[in-house]
Amino acid sequence: MDEEILDDQRELVALLESAGWDVTDAELTVYESPWADDDSPEATVTLTARKGYGDDDEEDDRNPFRVK
Repeated sequence: MDEEILDDQRELVALLESAGWDVTDAELTVYESPWADDDSPEATVTLTARKGYGDDDEEDDRNPFRVK
């Protein structure tokens, strides 16, 4: 696999992490475009990330579905 594509994926993950997100999954798909005439690969990056907001303990106390 082209190292440039992997470097781009790492850069995207680093950007999310620097913004306070926790990247939980990364999927990289490399393929040849059916629309392009050349053999240059294209890539799709799918990232799954999570980020908490506020105080988790305080949020749990207000949750009506939480068993106390």
